[in-house]
Amino acid sequence: MEALLGDDFPEFLKFYQSDSVFRGLRVNTLKCSADKLLGLLPFKPEKTPFCAQGYYLPKGAVSIGNNPLHHAGAFYVQEPSATSAVTMLAPKKGEMVLDLCAAPGGKSTQIASALEGEGVLVCNEIVRNRAMILLSNIERMGVKNAVVTNARPDLLCGRTRGFFDKVLVDAPCSGEGMFKKNDAKREWSVEHVKSCAERQLQILGSAKNALREGGELVYSTCTFSPEENEGVITRFLSENPDFELVDSGVSFGRPAMELGRRILPMDGGEGHFAVKLRRNSPNTSVPTAKDDFSTDKSVFEFYDDIFKDRPFGENLTVKKDKIFALTEPIPDLSGISVLRRGVLLGEIKRGRIEPCHTAFTAAKPSECRRAVDFDVNSEEIRKFLHGEELSVNAEKGFCAVCVNGITAGFGKCSGSSLKNKYPKGLRTL
Repeated sequence: MEALLGDDFPEFLKFYQSDSVFRGLRVNTLKCSADKLLGLLPFKPEKTPFCAQGYYLPKGAVSIGNNPLHHAGAFYVQEPSATSAVTMLAPKKGEMVLDLCAAPGGKSTQIASALEGEGVLVCNEIVRNRAMILLSNIERMGVKNAVVTNARPDLLCGRTRGFFDKVLVDAPCSGEGMFKKNDAKREWSVEHVKSCAERQLQILGSAKNALREGGELVYSTCTFSPEENEGVITRFLSENPDFELVDSGVSFGRPAMELGRRILPMDGGEGHFAVKLRRNSPNTSVPTAKDDFSTDKSVFEFYDDIFKDRPFGENLTVKKDKIFALTEPIPDLSGISVLRRGVLLGEIKRGRIEPCHTAFTAAKPSECRRAVDFDVNSEEIRKFLHGEELSVNAEKGFCAVCVNGITAGFGKCSGSSLKNKYPKGLRTL
């Protein structure tokens, strides 16, 4: 690091000799505006330079994961500089985007906010238990146009050749930027850095296949290691002359490889590296698969009884007694582990259809037939998140439960009571 930083090394070292850490959150604009969230939080976060929706958490902000607004998906707790890569990727509404190494979901849900519910986001994680955490965050944040996969990068990218406008490779790395936060420093070794670099190059070699001609790829890590950053990109470009390094379009941090960016603690974040590449060669796109849509009248009656104007579209399908509202067409992924595509609306149980939590978290209160709304500091929302039955004044039937106009889950109203349907695994203790 001294060789890399020169005169800046003493300041860098000072950070690691202190108790300082960078903590942040990112507003989920699929659920609410920044102004609304900031008005509801019990503290005043300050803006970060890395993302329009990113804020620093003050030292006094504790247990924010228990805040009802967090349960409702109004924000994502995220290290500030980790938001930089998606800002560089600059996904636009309606694009097809792949997040190839996506768990736990911070960058995927940031991409989803930029897509505004249109286009398709495929987010992949090769490790199964991490893929399930990714899925949970996609659901909590109300993303309705995502496909969550659990596959090897080479297999997934081969099956989606030329399909994507944008690809993010937030590569697994030695994690030097996270030395203050996890076990990365205990696992660090020269051999580990070298093995990470080889794996990163292999992942990039897969990712390139998924990108259309003219499409853009952002490669990022949370390490300072030149072997895993400049070294990997230099090798990739030498082996793939049809790719070029392009301007990052941002000014935060400091230059890396002239057009990329490196973020150090002195720049306001724990640490990140990112560059943007463009594919300049043709890449024949694989065709999209034909979906089998449901025409079952009872399925649509169920849909219309709970939601207004079919907010997830009308492309419904029934698979193994589960009802899904599908995303736009995607390539054929048969044989690949797809944990979720689109929104899980409900399940058929003993001849009747029960709605699912994920359908409500993806819906706005105005899109629900019935809804009750509680204040973030109310006893009612505390009881709901704890799994308790509530006294409500609402029409009989399945009813969205909201916190300050943000959907958190649902229950079933009967008389003056609401039977709690908040998932047991998400409830507060």
